[in-house]
Amino acid sequence: MSSDADLIKLYSGRILALAAEMPRTERLASPTGTARKRSPLCGSTVTVDVVVEDGKITDYGQDVKACALGQASASVVGANVVGLTEDEVRRGRDELLAMLKEDGPVPSPPFEGLEVLEPARDYKNRHASIMLALEATLAAMEEAKVAQTG
Repeated sequence: MSSDADLIKLYSGRILALAAEMPRTERLASPTGTARKRSPLCGSTVTVDVVVEDGKITDYGQDVKACALGQASASVVGANVVGLTEDEVRRGRDELLAMLKEDGPVPSPPFEGLEVLEPARDYKNRHASIMLALEATLAAMEEAKVAQTG
């Protein structure tokens, strides 16, 4: 069992600040792709709307119902995802997963702000919530690609 001190460290001031200042929290009126992802373990959900043009995200909206860790992750993603390609988002997702599960390095720019979630490595039951924003973004981009190719 984790001590109270460990939980206090996990929910640091930086994580709580990111959660409180989450950008792009409005759903888009006319997205080209939408996806909702849910963590079955904790019930956290993230719904993402994207507009993808020429293979890049040009607009982004999110509805996040998650713990502070999932919210912090969504905050970093929302602040950095516009202008990225599917490959760049996938790289961020893969690097975050490696940081959490394999003690990998902090994700590379523009997702280096996810380093704030390093203390969550030891809390495997929180990993799915942390991954939701990037997973939903990739799924929304895939939906946009399918809609554009007919």
